[in-house]
Amino acid sequence: MEEKQGEVVLFGTWASNPCTRVELALKLKGIPYEYVEEDLKNKSELLLRHNPVYKKVPVLVHNGKSIAESLIILEYIECWNSTPKLLPEDPHQRAKVRFWANYYDQKVVPIFYIIFGAKGKEEREKAIEDLSQVLKVFEEEKNPKFLSWVNALKNCPLMEETLPPHEKLVAMLRVWLNSTQA
Repeated sequence: MEEKQGEVVLFGTWASNPCTRVELALKLKGIPYEYVEEDLKNKSELLLRHNPVYKKVPVLVHNGKSIAESLIILEYIECWNSTPKLLPEDPHQRAKVRFWANYYDQKVVPIFYIIFGAKGKEEREKAIEDLSQVLKVFEEEKNPKFLSWVNALKNCPLMEETLPPHEKLVAMLRVWLNSTQA
């Protein structure tokens, strides 16, 4: 892919939550972009040039300048293109949204990697139990506003358009899970 100035390019992979997060934000903001699907087993030279530190997706390139890490990309998009707002105006509410996004990235995602990377049944079952405990904060009685927001998102047409196809995702996860049990 030839690099173009003045355009927005998103390097990602279809099954990545962080990539989907950025793609959804671009769509919500109405920002036109080019999407470059990366093969994470054979990363492109452009990806490695734009993210030489972590060498992973997502990477947003805007006017030839690269931004890595999904939450940082979201902050950048919010500052650069202010309407519609991705985050609440109220600083406390904005901080709470950032807290839960960080909680998900720091607490939930790593456990999924343990579950799908576990070498044995015992290790996998322990990780599933750990995940169950971590997810308890999202129970309706503890966090009703958050759950009502998540349920409202399910009805957003952009969600259906942006999320990876369920069957394709399940098939990929089965392959990944079976490869760890071999």
